[in-house]
Amino acid sequence: MTKINQRIHLFWRKCYQFHLDSSSDPAIIRGSIGRHREFMSRRGFLKASALISLSATSKGLGVSIAKAQESIPVGTTSKPIRIIMGGYGPPTTSFSLALKRIGDRLTNKFGDMVDVKYVYNILDLGYQGLDILWLVENGMLTLGYQSSSYMTVLVPVLGLIDLPFLFSDSSSARAAMDGELGKTLTARIEEKMNYRILGYFENGLRHISNRIRPIQTPDDLKGLQMRVLPSKVHLRTFELLGATPEILDLSEAIARIKAGTLDAQENPFANTVTYGVHNFHQYHTATNHFYISRPIFLHRQSYDEWPEALQVEMREAIKDAVDFQRQLKEKEELEAAEEIQKAGGEILELTPDQMNEFVE
Repeated sequence: MTKINQRIHLFWRKCYQFHLDSSSDPAIIRGSIGRHREFMSRRGFLKASALISLSATSKGLGVSIAKAQESIPVGTTSKPIRIIMGGYGPPTTSFSLALKRIGDRLTNKFGDMVDVKYVYNILDLGYQGLDILWLVENGMLTLGYQSSSYMTVLVPVLGLIDLPFLFSDSSSARAAMDGELGKTLTARIEEKMNYRILGYFENGLRHISNRIRPIQTPDDLKGLQMRVLPSKVHLRTFELLGATPEILDLSEAIARIKAGTLDAQENPFANTVTYGVHNFHQYHTATNHFYISRPIFLHRQSYDEWPEALQVEMREAIKDAVDFQRQLKEKEELEAAEEIQKAGGEILELTPDQMNEFVE
């Protein structure tokens, strides 16, 4: 058995072990699932091996991406246009529910002329969170989302919105991302990556959690080993605040938090609860230090080959889903704060003077 076929076999075993939702179709998400830590070191290999895997397994296991997503005028053939949407969270999160809302709208509009599938959480299949970037860029998934910080290696200008305390509240951040700033960032991403960017979900304002002590001043961060997103701006920010930051993918961070080998992390409360971190971290501080968006990106060739009516409806569906997700996100944050406290966690609200120590 070749190495490529071994990877395919392992992928299929993982799909069936986790009993994917009946609406999900793992046949389109083949390719390497090796656990390499450096995204850039595997881009060239995956672009080739993913295509080889698809070709090698199309017989008897499902149609290829090219066949599934070829340009088909809506209403002129019985063969549907397949759309596979993916993420990296449970089906109950605001992001997953927003994907379902998009899919439902497309299905209601076009009926059996489209075939919409979901893979809500690629982490369940052994992938890392960053893998969703190449899964969409290479066409294994049609649509995905990821925090913009993961793209800063390829699109350095995105580091601008990683600056600490750039936005004082969600409303001003949303206005910027829906306005000229968002348009500029969309153009820069599309210049560097094989995507069409159609909107921005809200990851939101981020807070610090840890297992050691309450954080009231930057001095309290000294000596804490802390996970940050893959952003040089984030890394440098927490170095200056006195922590010992380390860039880790989400799956690696969760494993180390559970093992007790990582002291701290930063996330919106909803993410902290979604990934079970609140069961291991007692101390939470509402610092609102970063605001992070999650671009919604589509495989460029697939989208560009769609009939215009489908392109238009997808844009409208995503616009609607963004508003829907942001509203759910507000509710999620409140509910997550309650869950943290139920688990015995402490949430510290900083005074203006304490906040200024972090800002300055």
